[in-house]
Amino acid sequence: MSKPVIGFIGLGLMGGNMVENLQKRGYDLIVMDLNKDAVDACVARGAKAATSGKELAASADIVMFCLTTSAIVEKVVYAEDGVLAGMKEGSVLIDFGTSIPASTRKIGADLAAKGIGMIDAPLGRTPAHAKDGLLNIMAAGDIETFNKVKPVLDDQGENVFHLGALGAGHTTKLVNNFMGMTTVCAMSQAFAVADRAGVDRQQLFDIMSTGPSSSPFMQFCKNYAVDNVSDLGFSIANANKDLGYFLQMVEDLGTESKIAEGSSANLQAAFDAGMGDGNVPEIFDYFLKLSK
Repeated sequence: MSKPVIGFIGLGLMGGNMVENLQKRGYDLIVMDLNKDAVDACVARGAKAATSGKELAASADIVMFCLTTSAIVEKVVYAEDGVLAGMKEGSVLIDFGTSIPASTRKIGADLAAKGIGMIDAPLGRTPAHAKDGLLNIMAAGDIETFNKVKPVLDDQGENVFHLGALGAGHTTKLVNNFMGMTTVCAMSQAFAVADRAGVDRQQLFDIMSTGPSSSPFMQFCKNYAVDNVSDLGFSIANANKDLGYFLQMVEDLGTESKIAEGSSANLQAAFDAGMGDGNVPEIFDYFLKLSK
Protein backbone atom coordinates (compact mmCIF):
# COMPACT_ATOMS: atom_id res chain seq x y z
CA MET A 1 0.00 0.00 0.00
CA SER A 2 1.17 3.52 -0.76
CA LYS A 3 1.94 5.77 2.17
CA PRO A 4 -0.41 8.69 2.90
CA VAL A 5 0.62 12.19 1.90
CA ILE A 6 1.30 14.26 5.00
CA GLY A 7 0.89 17.99 5.41
CA PHE A 8 2.94 19.25 8.36
CA ILE A 9 2.57 22.71 9.94
CA GLY A 10 5.04 23.80 12.62
CA LEU A 11 8.72 23.15 11.94
CA GLY A 12 10.34 24.05 15.23
CA LEU A 13 12.90 21.79 16.90
CA MET A 14 10.38 19.01 17.48
CA GLY A 15 8.33 19.42 14.31
CA GLY A 16 11.33 19.82 12.04
CA ASN A 17 12.87 16.62 13.34
CA MET A 18 9.56 14.78 13.03
CA VAL A 19 9.39 15.79 9.38
CA GLU A 20 12.97 14.64 8.79
CA ASN A 21 12.14 11.27 10.32
CA LEU A 22 9.04 10.88 8.15
CA GLN A 23 11.01 11.79 5.04
CA LYS A 24 13.63 9.17 5.87
CA ARG A 25 10.79 6.64 6.10
CA GLY A 26 9.55 7.41 2.60
CA TYR A 27 6.59 9.71 3.18
CA ASP A 28 5.74 12.57 0.84
CA LEU A 29 5.54 15.81 2.84
CA ILE A 30 3.95 19.19 2.25
CA VAL A 31 5.19 21.68 4.84
CA MET A 32 4.44 25.17 6.12
CA ASP A 33 6.07 27.43 8.71
CA LEU A 34 6.82 31.11 9.21
CA ASN A 35 10.53 30.20 9.39
CA LYS A 36 11.72 30.12 5.77
CA ASP A 37 14.98 28.37 6.68
CA ALA A 38 13.07 25.54 8.34
CA VAL A 39 10.88 25.16 5.27
CA ASP A 40 13.89 25.25 2.95
CA ALA A 41 15.59 22.47 4.92
CA CYS A 42 12.58 20.21 4.40
CA VAL A 43 12.27 21.15 0.73
CA ALA A 44 15.95 20.31 0.21
CA ARG A 45 15.11 16.77 1.36
CA GLY A 46 12.21 16.53 -1.12
CA ALA A 47 9.22 18.14 0.58
CA LYS A 48 6.88 20.59 -1.10
CA ALA A 49 6.13 23.97 0.45
CA ALA A 50 2.62 25.38 0.88
CA THR A 51 1.70 29.04 1.27
CA SER A 52 -1.58 28.50 3.14
CA GLY A 53 -3.22 25.93 5.35
CA LYS A 54 -5.98 25.49 2.77
CA GLU A 55 -3.48 24.72 0.02
CA LEU A 56 -1.56 22.28 2.24
CA ALA A 57 -4.68 20.48 3.45
CA ALA A 58 -6.17 20.09 -0.01
CA SER A 59 -3.26 17.87 -1.08
CA ALA A 60 -2.80 15.88 2.15
CA ASP A 61 -4.34 12.69 3.50
CA ILE A 62 -3.15 13.53 7.02
CA VAL A 63 -2.52 17.06 8.34
CA MET A 64 -0.18 17.31 11.34
CA PHE A 65 0.31 20.24 13.69
CA CYS A 66 3.27 20.82 15.96
CA LEU A 67 2.31 24.32 17.12
CA THR A 68 2.87 26.22 20.34
CA THR A 69 -0.55 27.37 21.57
CA SER A 70 -4.26 26.64 21.30
CA ALA A 71 -4.80 30.14 19.92
CA ILE A 72 -2.41 29.44 17.04
CA VAL A 73 -4.01 26.05 16.39
CA GLU A 74 -7.46 27.66 16.16
CA LYS A 75 -6.15 30.39 13.86
CA VAL A 76 -4.55 27.84 11.51
CA VAL A 77 -7.75 25.77 11.47
CA TYR A 78 -10.37 28.50 11.17
CA ALA A 79 -8.67 31.18 9.04
CA GLU A 80 -10.35 31.92 5.72
CA ASP A 81 -7.47 30.11 4.02
CA GLY A 82 -7.01 27.66 6.91
CA VAL A 83 -6.90 23.90 6.95
CA LEU A 84 -10.63 23.46 7.64
CA ALA A 85 -11.34 25.11 4.30
CA GLY A 86 -9.05 22.69 2.48
CA MET A 87 -9.29 19.31 4.21
CA LYS A 88 -10.98 16.50 2.31
CA GLU A 89 -13.68 14.18 3.62
CA GLY A 90 -11.97 11.11 5.07
CA SER A 91 -8.72 12.91 5.90
CA VAL A 92 -7.39 13.26 9.45
CA LEU A 93 -5.94 16.10 11.51
CA ILE A 94 -3.37 15.19 14.20
CA ASP A 95 -2.44 17.83 16.78
CA PHE A 96 0.93 16.98 18.35
CA GLY A 97 1.10 20.18 20.38
CA THR A 98 -0.13 20.81 23.91
CA SER A 99 -3.56 22.40 23.70
CA ILE A 100 -6.59 23.13 25.89
CA PRO A 101 -8.86 20.03 25.76
CA ALA A 102 -12.04 22.10 25.34
CA SER A 103 -10.52 23.75 22.25
CA THR A 104 -9.49 20.36 20.88
CA ARG A 105 -13.00 18.96 21.25
CA LYS A 106 -14.51 22.03 19.56
CA ILE A 107 -12.19 21.68 16.57
CA GLY A 108 -12.89 17.95 16.44
CA ALA A 109 -16.64 18.52 16.28
CA ASP A 110 -16.31 21.06 13.47
CA LEU A 111 -14.06 18.68 11.53
CA ALA A 112 -16.44 15.77 12.09
CA ALA A 113 -19.27 17.81 10.57
CA LYS A 114 -17.28 17.71 7.31
CA GLY A 115 -16.45 14.00 7.60
CA ILE A 116 -12.89 14.64 8.81
CA GLY A 117 -11.28 12.79 11.71
CA MET A 118 -9.09 14.24 14.46
CA ILE A 119 -6.54 12.83 16.88
CA ASP A 120 -4.91 14.80 19.70
CA ALA A 121 -1.47 13.30 20.20
CA PRO A 122 0.81 15.34 22.49
CA LEU A 123 4.39 14.17 22.76
CA GLY A 124 6.85 13.02 25.35
CA ARG A 125 10.65 12.89 25.06
CA THR A 126 12.94 15.21 23.10
CA PRO A 127 13.67 16.52 19.58
CA ALA A 128 16.50 13.98 19.37
CA HIS A 129 13.95 11.19 19.88
CA ALA A 130 11.74 12.83 17.22
CA LYS A 131 14.51 12.58 14.63
CA ASP A 132 14.82 8.83 15.30
CA GLY A 133 11.08 8.11 15.53
CA LEU A 134 11.30 7.26 19.24
CA LEU A 135 8.79 9.66 20.78
CA ASN A 136 6.16 8.84 23.38
CA ILE A 137 2.80 9.67 21.80
CA MET A 138 -0.34 10.17 23.95
CA ALA A 139 -3.04 9.80 21.31
CA ALA A 140 -6.79 10.12 21.72
CA GLY A 141 -9.82 10.12 19.45
CA ASP A 142 -12.32 7.58 18.16
CA ILE A 143 -10.73 4.18 17.74
CA GLU A 144 -11.46 3.90 14.01
CA THR A 145 -9.60 7.14 13.30
CA PHE A 146 -6.76 6.12 15.62
CA ASN A 147 -6.34 2.77 13.87
CA LYS A 148 -6.35 4.54 10.51
CA VAL A 149 -3.32 6.67 11.40
CA LYS A 150 -1.57 4.30 13.82
CA PRO A 151 0.96 3.01 11.24
CA VAL A 152 2.17 6.60 10.78
CA LEU A 153 2.24 7.19 14.54
CA ASP A 154 4.24 3.99 14.94
CA ASP A 155 6.84 5.43 12.56
CA GLN A 156 7.12 8.47 14.83
CA GLY A 157 6.92 6.93 18.28
CA GLU A 158 8.48 4.09 20.20
CA ASN A 159 5.52 4.11 22.57
CA VAL A 160 2.10 4.98 21.13
CA PHE A 161 -0.78 5.05 23.60
CA HIS A 162 -4.50 5.32 22.86
CA LEU A 163 -6.09 7.12 25.79
CA GLY A 164 -9.75 7.28 24.84
CA ALA A 165 -12.02 9.98 23.47
CA LEU A 166 -10.74 13.13 21.75
CA GLY A 167 -9.15 15.48 24.27
CA ALA A 168 -7.87 12.74 26.57
CA GLY A 169 -4.37 13.07 25.11
CA HIS A 170 -4.17 16.78 25.83
CA THR A 171 -5.70 16.23 29.27
CA THR A 172 -3.09 13.60 30.10
CA LYS A 173 -0.24 15.79 28.84
CA LEU A 174 -1.39 18.75 30.94
CA VAL A 175 -1.71 16.59 34.07
CA ASN A 176 1.74 15.16 33.38
CA ASN A 177 3.25 18.61 32.91
CA PHE A 178 1.53 19.97 36.01
CA MET A 179 3.14 17.18 38.04
CA GLY A 180 6.56 17.51 36.39
CA MET A 181 6.85 21.29 36.42
CA THR A 182 5.59 21.50 40.01
CA THR A 183 8.29 19.01 40.98
CA VAL A 184 10.94 21.10 39.22
CA CYS A 185 9.76 24.30 40.93
CA ALA A 186 9.74 22.62 44.35
CA MET A 187 13.14 20.97 43.94
CA SER A 188 14.76 24.09 42.51
CA GLN A 189 13.53 26.12 45.45
CA ALA A 190 14.72 23.40 47.81
CA PHE A 191 18.25 23.82 46.46
CA ALA A 192 17.98 27.62 46.70
CA VAL A 193 16.70 27.56 50.29
CA ALA A 194 19.42 25.10 51.29
CA ASP A 195 22.04 27.37 49.76
CA ARG A 196 20.77 30.43 51.60
CA ALA A 197 20.68 28.44 54.83
CA GLY A 198 24.31 27.36 54.40
CA VAL A 199 23.60 23.73 53.49
CA ASP A 200 25.73 22.31 50.67
CA ARG A 201 23.61 21.66 47.57
CA GLN A 202 25.46 18.48 46.62
CA GLN A 203 24.99 17.19 50.15
CA LEU A 204 21.27 17.94 49.98
CA PHE A 205 21.04 15.97 46.74
CA ASP A 206 23.04 13.06 48.17
CA ILE A 207 20.63 12.79 51.08
CA MET A 208 17.33 13.36 49.24
CA SER A 209 18.21 11.14 46.30
CA THR A 210 18.51 8.11 48.57
CA GLY A 211 14.85 8.45 49.57
CA PRO A 212 11.43 8.47 47.88
CA SER A 213 11.89 12.04 46.60
CA SER A 214 14.42 10.77 44.06
CA SER A 215 13.30 11.16 40.44
CA PRO A 216 14.62 12.08 37.00
CA PHE A 217 13.28 15.59 37.59
CA MET A 218 15.34 15.84 40.76
CA GLN A 219 18.38 14.84 38.71
CA PHE A 220 17.66 17.57 36.14
CA CYS A 221 17.37 20.14 38.95
CA LYS A 222 20.61 18.93 40.51
CA ASN A 223 22.38 19.07 37.17
CA TYR A 224 21.68 22.80 37.01
CA ALA A 225 21.73 23.84 40.68
CA VAL A 226 24.88 21.87 41.53
CA ASP A 227 26.71 21.26 38.24
CA ASN A 228 25.47 24.26 36.19
CA VAL A 229 24.36 21.95 33.37
CA SER A 230 20.99 22.89 31.87
CA ASP A 231 19.82 19.75 30.12
CA LEU A 232 16.07 19.31 30.58
CA GLY A 233 15.29 20.94 27.23
CA PHE A 234 11.92 22.46 28.18
CA SER A 235 11.68 26.21 28.53
CA ILE A 236 10.24 28.26 31.37
CA ALA A 237 8.00 29.94 28.79
CA ASN A 238 6.54 26.61 27.66
CA ALA A 239 6.12 25.39 31.23
CA ASN A 240 4.38 28.65 32.11
CA LYS A 241 2.03 28.23 29.14
CA ASP A 242 1.22 24.62 30.04
CA LEU A 243 0.48 25.43 33.69
CA GLY A 244 -1.88 28.15 32.47
CA TYR A 245 -3.62 25.59 30.26
CA PHE A 246 -3.82 23.17 33.18
CA LEU A 247 -5.52 25.85 35.29
CA GLN A 248 -7.94 26.59 32.45
CA MET A 249 -8.75 22.88 32.20
CA VAL A 250 -9.27 22.67 35.97
CA GLU A 251 -11.64 25.63 35.81
CA ASP A 252 -13.54 24.01 32.93
CA LEU A 253 -13.93 20.93 35.13
CA GLY A 254 -15.49 23.01 37.91
CA THR A 255 -12.69 22.58 40.43
CA GLU A 256 -9.45 24.33 41.44
CA SER A 257 -5.78 23.60 42.12
CA LYS A 258 -3.97 25.78 44.63
CA ILE A 259 -0.82 23.76 43.97
CA ALA A 260 -0.93 24.58 40.25
CA GLU A 261 -1.68 28.21 41.06
CA GLY A 262 1.53 28.33 43.11
CA SER A 263 3.65 26.68 40.42
CA SER A 264 2.12 28.93 37.78
CA ALA A 265 2.82 32.06 39.84
CA ASN A 266 6.50 31.11 40.22
CA LEU A 267 6.88 30.30 36.53
CA GLN A 268 5.16 33.56 35.58
CA ALA A 269 7.44 35.53 37.92
CA ALA A 270 10.54 33.92 36.36
CA PHE A 271 9.14 34.62 32.90
CA ASP A 272 8.48 38.25 33.82
CA ALA A 273 12.09 38.48 35.05
CA GLY A 274 13.28 37.72 31.51
CA MET A 275 14.05 34.03 32.04
CA GLY A 276 11.47 32.58 29.64
CA ASP A 277 13.99 31.16 27.17
CA GLY A 278 15.88 29.27 29.86
CA ASN A 279 15.21 25.61 30.67
CA VAL A 280 12.85 25.06 33.60
CA PRO A 281 15.52 24.07 36.20
CA GLU A 282 17.07 27.50 35.65
CA ILE A 283 14.24 28.85 37.82
CA PHE A 284 16.74 28.00 40.58
CA ASP A 285 18.43 31.32 39.78
CA TYR A 286 15.15 33.14 40.36
CA PHE A 287 14.63 31.42 43.72
CA LEU A 288 18.24 32.02 44.75
CA LYS A 289 17.81 35.79 44.36
CA LEU A 290 14.21 35.96 45.61
CA SER A 291 13.65 38.40 48.44
CA LYS A 292 10.53 38.88 50.54
